[in-house]
Amino acid sequence: MTIKVGDKIPSAKLMQATADGPQEVTTEEFFGGKTVVLFGVPGAFTPTCSAKHLPGFVNHAADFKAKGVDAIACMAVNDVFVMGAWGKDQNAIGTVAMLADGSAAFTQALGLEFDLSARGLGIRCQRFVLVAKNGVVTHVAVEEPGAFEVSKAETVLAAL
Repeated sequence: MTIKVGDKIPSAKLMQATADGPQEVTTEEFFGGKTVVLFGVPGAFTPTCSAKHLPGFVNHAADFKAKGVDAIACMAVNDVFVMGAWGKDQNAIGTVAMLADGSAAFTQALGLEFDLSARGLGIRCQRFVLVAKNGVVTHVAVEEPGAFEVSKAETVLAAL
């Protein structure tokens, strides 16, 4: 079942790419006591994700902060080293938390996985965005396959 407004963020461990290297973080630590925008992408270094999705959140980070957002996070079913390299490539480290869900456990707990095994990509995360306040979802939007509208930074800002 896909996560919805009013649901609590599932308990999970993720790896975060930081300037100091990989660090484990629990969802309780990351989402507790703050307003967080989390967006998920099918993969690091993929065309739409690199050209539009992540840059939109990096470029609008100050706008999110002005609307009361404490943290912005990007998540993909990739390993933490790939997320770190992508974050550095996109000048996102320090602005957008780069979260790796390497085994897709958190993605599956959210009900937002999709299977691209037939294309050689395995289980991936759907393109989505959610807003959580103190670990409770207040907004969620999932893109239709191939679309990029409801999860882009500008659309989320308008919804806040």
